[in-house]
Amino acid sequence: MTTKIAFVGESWGEAEERERMPFVGPAGWQFNSQLKDAGILRNECFITNCFNLRPRPTNKIENLCGKKAEVRHNLPPLKQGHYIKDEYLPELDRLYRELGGLRPNLVVALGGTASWALLHDSRITKLRGAVTSSIVLPGQKVLPTFHPSYILQGGFDQRHVVILDLMKAKREAEFPEIRRPTRTVYIEPLLSELDWFLEKFILPSKLLSIDIETRGRLISCIGFAPYKDLCMVVPFHDFRKERKLYWGSLDAEVLAWKWVRKVLKLPIPKVFQNGIYDIRFLWEEYRMIVVNAEHDTMLLHHALQPEANKGLDYLGSIYTDEAAWKLTMRNKLKQTIKRDE
Repeated sequence: MTTKIAFVGESWGEAEERERMPFVGPAGWQFNSQLKDAGILRNECFITNCFNLRPRPTNKIENLCGKKAEVRHNLPPLKQGHYIKDEYLPELDRLYRELGGLRPNLVVALGGTASWALLHDSRITKLRGAVTSSIVLPGQKVLPTFHPSYILQGGFDQRHVVILDLMKAKREAEFPEIRRPTRTVYIEPLLSELDWFLEKFILPSKLLSIDIETRGRLISCIGFAPYKDLCMVVPFHDFRKERKLYWGSLDAEVLAWKWVRKVLKLPIPKVFQNGIYDIRFLWEEYRMIVVNAEHDTMLLHHALQPEANKGLDYLGSIYTDEAAWKLTMRNKLKQTIKRDE
């Protein structure tokens, strides 16, 4: 029988050391409560730790670390300036053997240490909520979220985030592969394609999503999505070109801006993310009026969860199956820079 879901924590605490089992102390009580709220049965899960031992003299994971000069391996630091000591690497080998033998549909990495062990990245706040593939176990699907101890030690305001992540984990555990939404995004249109897109897709739509990207006091591009799986990005600044004009000439750019103005004035209901900023920016900097701005995803989310983060990266982690796209974009930029060097 396929193991659907595995949970990986950090290390033993006092109760875990005594029982020689993971998540049986206070963190275990919190963990059990979270599983119950998310509709997950603990007895149907595989549960382990990165390190089946208790750090000394305190439970802090830094006690298993040394400086870069003190280790022989090439693993990235667990935290800045903190490298897992060589003597504890067999515990990671044991973890990888356990997961490699089980091959669960999904591994939930509880906290930064588990994320580091599986993804070589411990930035749990940026990683949590987005399904990705393990660095050390190719093809293994991983979903990071906060460790129960973090919730107990002052992070209780993030407990609802963990529950939402675990609800996503329950859905993702039904299949082993990573499933991303299929989308068509036009990113380098011709002027003639703007009118084609307007007639074929925007005018028949019942709701139009709009988002602007700015650089200082200028708009670099505007995205128009008449459907959830279709978008046209209208660029204006292209840093690959000498004059940085995507459209090549001022006359062509004026025509593109006229097209944007026409779309903004259509009576089709429109949705924004933080539309107060976008609509104000369009008016103050370009004197463009947005007609029938009906919804704002940030405000709608705030109405549902007023205590929660309202940033687009957070909303994406909760409501979509996309990757953590800010990190993806940053990694692609680094790769481009390296290639150009």
